[in-house]
Amino acid sequence: MINIVLHEPEMPANTGNIGRTCVATGARLHLIEPLGFILNDKMVKRAGMDYWDKLDVRRYVSFEDFLEKNPNAKIYMATTKSKQTYTDVHFEEDCYIMFGKESAGIPEEILLKNKETCIRIPMLSDIRSLNLSNSVAIVLYEALRQNDFMDLERQGQLHHYEW
Repeated sequence: MINIVLHEPEMPANTGNIGRTCVATGARLHLIEPLGFILNDKMVKRAGMDYWDKLDVRRYVSFEDFLEKNPNAKIYMATTKSKQTYTDVHFEEDCYIMFGKESAGIPEEILLKNKETCIRIPMLSDIRSLNLSNSVAIVLYEALRQNDFMDLERQGQLHHYEW
C-alpha cells in the first residue's frame, strides 16, 4: 500500500480531492497537524464526495509524532527544491510520499535532513508550483505504475458497447 502524507495542509478542497484519490487507489492518507481547516469541513466532504467514509486516514499532532508512529518509514518528499525527479526513484510498495502545505511546502529543515529522498515534478522555471491535489495524483500514479498498479482495476467496461 502506498501512503500519502500531507504536512499541515491548508485547503479543505485539496485534502478532499486527495482523499478521494487515495480511496480510488487504495492508498492510505496521513495528515500532520496543524490543519488549516476542520476535518469535517463541508469542503472536504464535498471534494471527497461520498467516499470519505471509505478513506483510511491517520492524524498526527506533529511531524515528530508521525515519525514516532511510523518507524523506519521510507519517505519520499515532494518539493520544488530537489534536483531529483519523481521518475528518478523506485517507489517501494509500502513507501510514504509526503507533500507540504500549499503556501510553503515542506519545511526546509525537514528537507535538509532527507535530501536523498527529495523528489520534484518537472515544470517551467517561472512557475512556482502545481496544485497540491494534482501533484499528489501525478506522483501517486507513477508509484502505482512502478508497482504494476497493485490491485487496481485495469480494464473498464462501457455500458452498451464492447471494445
